[in-house]
Amino acid sequence: MKKIVLVYSGGLDTSVCIPLMREEYGFDHVITVTVDVGQPADDILLAEERAVRLGTEHYTVDAKEMFVEHFCWPAVRANGDYQGYPISTSIARPLIALKAVEKAKELGVNAFGHGCTGKGNDQFRLEYIMRTLMPDAEIIAPMREGRLLSNGSREPWTRSEEIEYANAHGLDIAHTKDKIWSVDENLWGRSIEGGRLEEPDYAPPEEIFHWTRGLNDCPDAPRTLQIGFENGVPVSLDGKRLSALDLVLELNKVAGEHGVGRIDIMEDRILGLKVRENYECPAAVVIVAAHRALEALVCTAGELKFKSTVDREWGELAYKGLWLDPLREDLEAFINRVQHRVTGTVIMRLAKGSAIVVGRSSEAALYNEDLASFDSKTFNQAESLGIVKTHGMQSKLYWQLRQQGKILGGSRDEPMSIRGATEKSSDA
Repeated sequence: MKKIVLVYSGGLDTSVCIPLMREEYGFDHVITVTVDVGQPADDILLAEERAVRLGTEHYTVDAKEMFVEHFCWPAVRANGDYQGYPISTSIARPLIALKAVEKAKELGVNAFGHGCTGKGNDQFRLEYIMRTLMPDAEIIAPMREGRLLSNGSREPWTRSEEIEYANAHGLDIAHTKDKIWSVDENLWGRSIEGGRLEEPDYAPPEEIFHWTRGLNDCPDAPRTLQIGFENGVPVSLDGKRLSALDLVLELNKVAGEHGVGRIDIMEDRILGLKVRENYECPAAVVIVAAHRALEALVCTAGELKFKSTVDREWGELAYKGLWLDPLREDLEAFINRVQHRVTGTVIMRLAKGSAIVVGRSSEAALYNEDLASFDSKTFNQAESLGIVKTHGMQSKLYWQLRQQGKILGGSRDEPMSIRGATEKSSDA
């Protein structure tokens, strides 16, 4: 019997894959694996019911706690960001692939299927894990490979054709050609794309947002809350210690009520395509902002400068799904070393879509109020004169030589304010 493990969400793409695996690829036995990383409970139930109705051998794997502890929290420590939004979908895909590989090995299956298109990022993220851990496995991607034509060739699927195929096979998929929203959801974020959202100048309709309130529906009174951190990750809200999972869920709810976490961005995919994406990341936006504020309090200027580079590299790797790359471990060696001091409390104010840091404290703070205060006489300000005189010494010497005509001047495109102060007019 020819078997395949299908990474299954229960949505349009992966549901269409089930009959395709049988009809076009010759797999007698389809095993569906749904990995729960925080999707709505109704979606998990729907996937289970649909998988059974479509005659698959189905497994649901609860990976919510593992997702927070081993994927979301590393993202917090690294201020995980890609082009202006907290990465969420990208850090869930390696875990989903890992669980699919575990199930395939357990059942002795050496073939995988997924519903990723040939334009998206997820094909890279899922297959990287599969090909690394099971290099000899066969991987089938019907949406990427295209639909089979009568002459034996293949052509790319369109979303409308998928819907027609689903309807013809009685798949009971709740998509329409007018509202073709493609939604991915996990504990750390919710992404929405497709349909008219692909138009960069189209204002997203309120109906696409499920986690966050619109500005008109937000409470008028701001909400102030305290987030307690230990070793770079949040452990409490308003003084109440919570599990990692409960903390994220609670903060998603609270921040979402105040409209925090909506992001509309033009994103550069791995293939180089520019796409328009909408995100809802209430907890992630608040936690990462608080984490940055705490790092700024306890880290040296040099650490912060270097860590910004490390964080950016970490975010790029995570976005591409390269979770097993040794560079990630190398970067995290530095990141985690710094996090030993990132312990303290951050006060956030949530109001009408904004999350603003209004206070922070830590026993490891490198801030000294007595030294910094203008009202303090502890620091003898007159002692600054010597170092101020030597500040920028080499550049001052350069300008002296230039004014003396001993070196060639700069571009004529320099700002007039600079050129006029340093060079004689050509008309003189």
